Amino acid sequence: VVLVSGHLDSWDVGQGAMDDGGGAFISWEALSLIKDLGLRPKRTLRLVLWTGEEQGGIGAKQYYQLHKENISNFDIVMESDEGTFQPSGLGFAGSAEARDIMKEIMTLLQPINVTDVYDSADGTDIAYWMRDGVPGASLHNDINKYFWFHHSQGDTMTVQDPNQMNLCAAVWTVVSYVIADMEEMLPR
Repeated sequence: VVLVSGHLDSWDVGQGAMDDGGGAFISWEALSLIKDLGLRPKRTLRLVLWTGEEQGGIGAKQYYQLHKENISNFDIVMESDEGTFQPSGLGFAGSAEARDIMKEIMTLLQPINVTDVYDSADGTDIAYWMRDGVPGASLHNDINKYFWFHHSQGDTMTVQDPNQMNLCAAVWTVVSYVIADMEEMLPR
């Protein structure tokens, strides 16, 4: 399983468009693009739209409890939770060998200048999996304006730039598809 995700749990005054509707959207869009292109990877691509992240990650904990017996089938878990602004690369948590593979995959995104692999992945919703050794990835993007809108009335769809969201979706699509279509799973 290659898991892509974002969460739908805005809990206060905003609509949650940026935090984290954007992450949910690019995850949905990645799978939609792969389907529309008629691509069929070797492994399952799974979209999870988390809930309860702001309330202690209860949705992620429940999902983990239901699926942890199959942990060896999870190739990578990916979460976008820091907006969907101009992307720069991915945070990655995993073995050195898996990191080298991830760096190679990211070279495919040179045409849109999104090639960096950062030293750690973040995500409340994927933390259980990473703690137990499943490689994890999180979207890195320009978060200079993130806290302008985070948990505020300003977190509406007007914050989202369609061009930047398309780039984020491209990153999510390429990375998830390539990993799902590799001969072997990422090394642990």
